[in-house]
Amino acid sequence: MRIGELAALAGVTPRTVRHYHHLGLMPEPERRANGYRDYGLRHALVLARIRRLTELGLGLAEVRDVLADEAGRELVEVLEELDADLARQQAGIAERRARLAVLMGQAREGLLPAEGPVSDDLAGLLGVLAPSPSPMAAKDRAHLALFDTVLAEEDRERMFGALRSLTGAPGAAARVEALYRRLDGLVDAPADDPRVDPLARELAELIPDEILGDWARDGGQRAFAGGFGEAFLADFAPAQAAVVERLVGLLAERAKGPA
Repeated sequence: MRIGELAALAGVTPRTVRHYHHLGLMPEPERRANGYRDYGLRHALVLARIRRLTELGLGLAEVRDVLADEAGRELVEVLEELDADLARQQAGIAERRARLAVLMGQAREGLLPAEGPVSDDLAGLLGVLAPSPSPMAAKDRAHLALFDTVLAEEDRERMFGALRSLTGAPGAAARVEALYRRLDGLVDAPADDPRVDPLARELAELIPDEILGDWARDGGQRAFAGGFGEAFLADFAPAQAAVVERLVGLLAERAKGPA
């Protein structure tokens, strides 16, 4: 048989057959006088088996192991591993579908935040935040969604739990909204605007100690000196960025405690 005939018989392409030769999955056939490969039934049997194994989900490296073991012991081991992997995938899919069901339910009831999907920790925080027309409030929510993704679970729970307690306190919502509006007022101001330091100090007073954690020891301030810090600050107007930088410095000083 020519390579095209063999490929058509097994339901693959000639390119696939050549790839299997390249990987050593199929033995090279003898060649005719004109240089063309001459395939026999043995090659068709091997090719058909390769197709059956790959359709089960085996990778080509695993197929090679199976074909190399005449006794079939390797096949049993590989199939058991494949079955275990499929079970893990199935469990993962079930977990994702359960999460999607919750999100779809929230969406139908109008409870899914615009930043969603988010973790339950952030969803709880966003649920207690009062709606605000402030551009800075919208930016803050977007930043919270970013932290929701990049923070470790323990840090995320601590941060959002503390913020939730803070924002749920009497009078806190009005105070936060007033601070947002003051930050909005700095959108066209220079970085050395005299309002920067007082506003940063008021914001620092709002930050609970639980959020600081090991800020000084783990380099919380240094994190804003690298590429992330540059990108984060670039998202603000100059005076607003100056408030954030001053805030970070104040929090680092507080975390270190008295000298």
